[in-house]
Amino acid sequence: MKTNWYEKKINDLLSIGGYEKPELQQDSLKLDSNENYVISKQFQNDLISGAKKKSDVREYPLGGVERLIQAIGKFIKIPSSMIGVGNGSDQILDLILANFATTKTKVLTSNPTFGFFEERCKLYSIPMIALPFSNDMKLNVAEFKKQSKNADILYLDSPNNPTGFQFSKADLQKLVKSFDGLVIIDEAYGEFSKYSLANMVKTQPNLIVVQTLSKSFGLAGLRLGYFIANKQFTEAFTKVLQYPYPLSTLTIEAGILAVEKPQQMKDSVEIIKKERQRIIETLQKYNTFEVFDSEANFVLFDAHGSYQRVFTALFEQGISIRKLGKIGNHEGCLRVTIGTKEMNSRFLLAIRDLLR
Repeated sequence: MKTNWYEKKINDLLSIGGYEKPELQQDSLKLDSNENYVISKQFQNDLISGAKKKSDVREYPLGGVERLIQAIGKFIKIPSSMIGVGNGSDQILDLILANFATTKTKVLTSNPTFGFFEERCKLYSIPMIALPFSNDMKLNVAEFKKQSKNADILYLDSPNNPTGFQFSKADLQKLVKSFDGLVIIDEAYGEFSKYSLANMVKTQPNLIVVQTLSKSFGLAGLRLGYFIANKQFTEAFTKVLQYPYPLSTLTIEAGILAVEKPQQMKDSVEIIKKERQRIIETLQKYNTFEVFDSEANFVLFDAHGSYQRVFTALFEQGISIRKLGKIGNHEGCLRVTIGTKEMNSRFLLAIRDLLR
């Protein structure tokens, strides 16, 4: 009897597990997925209304991606010939791995790193060298330089998800310059941090910087990511690797309208940064927690042996945060998204009542 090879393949795929999404809780205070609730819903409604007026979804979005890339280029002040787009930054990362890495290609990254990227490496059987965080959730740049000699691809989410850590700009620039393989810097949370390496792409041909409108503009549901890279890579990605029509007409038009009106995004980012500091300082007052600095729109803290109780108690009150558990030597890690002032106050009040 002929071997049922495809059933074996299905079982092999199921054994990988895949990216774990947070549990859906209806009508909850949603602080588990790093979404931007500070930017107003009216702003989003206006974008969708404007996009609908410009769209005829009976037609393929011919020329739409090109117009979107032009708008993004103007927004980030980078030539459009160095920009490509994707169905979320996830899809961009997936296409890069699927076409530039093999079972013999070693990827150097951190442990932990963006879960989707890690799961995709497992899917394609790409070996990983994952350097752990220190006890204070920082990375050693000297160790990365040392290990880079054994790697072909360097991937860093900057800031890191889920720790919120980001190398100093000078350290990361030196690390990128010292690496002669492919460098992918994932700046999904870049707007909430102190710097971007986007302009470095102009002088560093092996560098790809990945960004998104999901976090900063609050457009997670539209699935719109983009990257900045040298012109040759961008042309190959856009013409050969990427789908003919990777984005819907509505996504394209809403994306153009968003980047043409960035002030609401910038205002929301400033609020999130201030609220991030408030949450860090408030959580630090409790001996129960060890709280880590963050350059993203979330805060990671270790609740030690109480983490399951804290998570469950918040969940029962309709407050959903991310339960991560063990990270390095920290056994009880939880991650909370920075929401609106009101959302954050409700979270902090619940924490206060829980620890009385």
